[in-house]
Amino acid sequence: MRRMGIEALYRKPNTSKKHPANKIYPYLLRHLKVECPNQVWAMDITYIPMARGFVYLAAVVDWATRKVLSWRLSITMDVQFCLDVVQEAIDTYGKPEIFNTDQGSQFTSFAFTDLLKQNGIQISMDGKGCWRDNVFVERLWRTIKYEEVYLKAYESVSEARASIGHYLRFYNAGRPHSRLDRQTPDQVYFSQLPIPKAA
Repeated sequence: MRRMGIEALYRKPNTSKKHPANKIYPYLLRHLKVECPNQVWAMDITYIPMARGFVYLAAVVDWATRKVLSWRLSITMDVQFCLDVVQEAIDTYGKPEIFNTDQGSQFTSFAFTDLLKQNGIQISMDGKGCWRDNVFVERLWRTIKYEEVYLKAYESVSEARASIGHYLRFYNAGRPHSRLDRQTPDQVYFSQLPIPKAA
């Protein structure tokens, strides 16, 4: 069905439910020229269908280079799941200047925004219903699903985790992007990082 462009008519999980009591931050990326690694990171959550049921996939992406910095699978969309993904990216790659998400309740929660503030990171959020504001993550989801997920029928979470992990390593290190002048995200990310000054 997917190869024919047909989708089943069942209710898909809503990964962007807004919490009415949480603060919504402005979108900071409009007209911003994003040119270097760690200038802007973006994060989103999508659902991954399995042979029975589904799991959630969250990822942090470097906006300029398309590199997937960290990711996790979870059977629930709790805030801790998202915090762990962000903390892993910070621990591994440092901190971005701006962090962009949609207005989902996980991202507007105090715990999530406080983590970003404690690290001195500016918070940016998409306009309501404006998927184009986070277009590079949306493209990542499409790529993962059509090149990996829709070709499989994962029998377990551990199988999904192993297979998606293998694909994302290929995505970062072995899949050239036309928008990156036919280079891979890893090539662009690491070649553009500032060279540390000699002591």
